[in-house]
Amino acid sequence: MQQIRQYFEKFTPLSDDDWHYFSSRLTRESFPKKSLLLRAGQTENHLSFIAEGLVRFYIPKDGDNDLTFSFSFSNDFVSAYDSFLTRQPSIYNVEALTDTVLLRVSHSDLQDIYQNTAAGNIIGRHAGEDLYLTLLRREISLLSESAEERYRKLLADQPRLVREIPLKYIASWIGITPQALSRIRKRVAGIS
Repeated sequence: MQQIRQYFEKFTPLSDDDWHYFSSRLTRESFPKKSLLLRAGQTENHLSFIAEGLVRFYIPKDGDNDLTFSFSFSNDFVSAYDSFLTRQPSIYNVEALTDTVLLRVSHSDLQDIYQNTAAGNIIGRHAGEDLYLTLLRREISLLSESAEERYRKLLADQPRLVREIPLKYIASWIGITPQALSRIRKRVAGIS
């Protein structure tokens, strides 16, 4: 729990009362590797902080052609945030790629935190901003960087976790085939 408090206190000091009120509504849940945190068609009911693990967002397709469009790592927020905000069913799955531990707050509890704590709106705003910036960086990356640049950035930012992500998911996230990723990986290994 201290991990998430430290994250928030980078932005705003939390009184002990506010922290107790917020943390009393957090639940700690563990998910084994490959479990779905949210299935397409379900409505997201949690905003979660990844204490440990790696999460993938993907649009399910027929066969083995799922479309991976995002990853979230330890110390990131994770949520099908559009579904969380609109209370509408998600069109994508959220999956734990590794054994994952989440600190979660429900939609109704978060609304209560917003209304009853001085820091509640700041907490919610920073969580929402974090999720928005992740999506914006992804969109800009797709528009302005080559597949090799996106792979190198992922490798630089999350070297340990890149080894844990199946190559087909990385290829889908970058927007290329697994064969093209294999060629990029050979070039990067030859240069490094």
